[in-house]
Amino acid sequence: MGTSVSIQDLSLSFGAVTVLQTLNLDVADGEFIVLLGPSGCGKSTLLNCIAGLLDVSQGRIFIKGKNVTWEEPKDRGIGMVFQSYALYPQMTVEKNLSFGLRVAGTPREEIAKRIARAAEILQIEPLLQRKPAALSGGQRQRVAIGRALVRDVDVFLFDEPLSNLDAKLRAELRVEIKLLHRKLQNTMIYVTHDQIEAMTLADRIAVMKGGVIQQLDAPQTIYNRPVNRFVAGFLGSPAMNFLDGQLNGVSSPVFKTGNVSVPLDRYAFEGNGGSRVGPCVFGIRPEHIAFGDAANTMPFATDAEVEIVEPMGSDTLVWTKLGGHNFSFRVEAEKTLRNGDPIRIGFDPARASLFETQSGNRM
Repeated sequence: MGTSVSIQDLSLSFGAVTVLQTLNLDVADGEFIVLLGPSGCGKSTLLNCIAGLLDVSQGRIFIKGKNVTWEEPKDRGIGMVFQSYALYPQMTVEKNLSFGLRVAGTPREEIAKRIARAAEILQIEPLLQRKPAALSGGQRQRVAIGRALVRDVDVFLFDEPLSNLDAKLRAELRVEIKLLHRKLQNTMIYVTHDQIEAMTLADRIAVMKGGVIQQLDAPQTIYNRPVNRFVAGFLGSPAMNFLDGQLNGVSSPVFKTGNVSVPLDRYAFEGNGGSRVGPCVFGIRPEHIAFGDAANTMPFATDAEVEIVEPMGSDTLVWTKLGGHNFSFRVEAEKTLRNGDPIRIGFDPARASLFETQSGNRM
């Protein structure tokens, strides 16, 4: 499989502010890459650099092996879908779809063929004679995607295309975009701050912070083995539990926080695992906590007390204290728990993540 988009040592500064720092990223042919991160992390800026809407300060961008660093956007072989639909209100859907092709002087038969194909893929054939004002938000976003589709390009760039839609529509269009990618097999680079979108759509996720890619990997790898505390805290809903404490013992390591000691002989340390002595942060996800009788089958178990119960529909999030820290876990919706109930909780430390307090890196 060849490389579709290659970004080499890319940096971008606005005056004294560095937005992207010596960034490297290779996207394979037909791959769906999601750029994920909080507002201001540089993900949309990176997408705009690939699209040619921003001039880079240094570095190079290759699309299909061709150096496009200084090429015009129209010459890069990309189709872009923005957060705002940016449709011409006075034109019908059909005219909106064909506008770029007409300007480029594409033959009429070819335009008709491409519009028919895009309309069929996106299921917007009945809407072709309507104007944008007569469309719902989801239909408008489909037309915006169609406008990129008719260009017949190698690489599609999506800049938070679903963030203007309500939750139900977002979920529906997410499925459609995934099906679209399966049908077309084109390379897609997709920007979002929504981790559910990232986890469900991506072949690989690039988690960004401060203009730097923190981790680039398959969604499940990032979820289960985050490289640092930032990535661990950003991915996952409800969020990972973090406990500040102390790591003691080299041959049989133990994590201590408050009155709680967790044996770590089952935890797989990476490399030398730091010094294995000193301050560290213990992280474990709410869904990896066992409750009640199941807790006693775990390598670590302790007694606790229910503090807050949050019903979520399909399951319930329960909050308690562990070693003086707030600590949440998930239980089935049928379980009835009340504030003040005594409970037994347990987990397997092998499923946890351990981070250095200073650097935040995984141990």
